[in-house]
Amino acid sequence: MRQAQTLSCPGPGTWRQRLFAWALAYVGKKLEKCVAPYKGRLLIDLSGTVLEIGPGTGANLRYLAKEGVRWLGIEPNPYMYPYLEREANLLGMQIDVRQGTAERLPAPDSSVEAVVSTLVLCCVPDQQRALQEVLRVLKPGGTFVFIEHVAAPRGTWLRRLQQWVSPLWRHLGDGCRPDRETWRAIEQAGFTQLTYEHCTLPVPIASPHIIGVAVKSP
Repeated sequence: MRQAQTLSCPGPGTWRQRLFAWALAYVGKKLEKCVAPYKGRLLIDLSGTVLEIGPGTGANLRYLAKEGVRWLGIEPNPYMYPYLEREANLLGMQIDVRQGTAERLPAPDSSVEAVVSTLVLCCVPDQQRALQEVLRVLKPGGTFVFIEHVAAPRGTWLRRLQQWVSPLWRHLGDGCRPDRETWRAIEQAGFTQLTYEHCTLPVPIASPHIIGVAVKSP
């Protein structure tokens, strides 16, 4: 059995980072059940080097093929590392976790076959810069697969609620903004092909989601 790379959690961090890591590991299980069918569909056929932005506690590792995948995770929160290591050990996977952000991915140009983002683009400070980094690291013809919660339609009561709670939500949710029109950012990023769908999941406030695949030009 292949063993996960040994990771350490350096130094004291903010209480919000600790709380967010714990919440993903133990409170986010209901959401995981909702998105599991979509993740299975999107992730099972990925192969080669797969870079995941903000892998958190490693919830996506179980959906990847057991052979033919080299997994690289870019995670800015060091308090996620012990959870990632535990999940990888349970699955018998070897993982490569690097400190970094979506806006500055520590990976060479055109070096990965696929990039994965699930419930991450809601948190990044600069979505367009993050998506340009995705395009940079993807090989020609590479795929970007994503599941993201997004803003409700404009003028609806849910959209107004998302905007009202956004300041507190961002403070507690590691920068997460529930009122982002993330699909527009992806549409404008410069992918050659883009296919996605809107869906509604039984999650308070963050129920609208988009699920899809984008392809870099060959």
